[in-house]
Amino acid sequence: MTYHAKLIKGGKIVIPAELRRELGFKDGDQLVIERDGNSLVLKTSQQVLREIQAEVRKLIGPYKGSLVDELIAERRAEAAAEDRKP
Repeated sequence: MTYHAKLIKGGKIVIPAELRRELGFKDGDQLVIERDGNSLVLKTSQQVLREIQAEVRKLIGPYKGSLVDELIAERRAEAAAEDRKP
């Protein structure tokens, strides 16, 4: 479907209500604008975060556990090793 909007003073664009509902955009959402050639792509910050998380999952592969817990355990082991040094 095609929607129309008008650029008004101050560079403001009003996104049609029907389109906002379809995309799940809500008042107060922080939007990220990406340039794709001569086009603009609008996404919520949450959408961008989910995309980044998906890319990271691809890089680290399936992981059953907590990377945070693993990092804390490594740091504790390093600290304990430092404490044992004379």
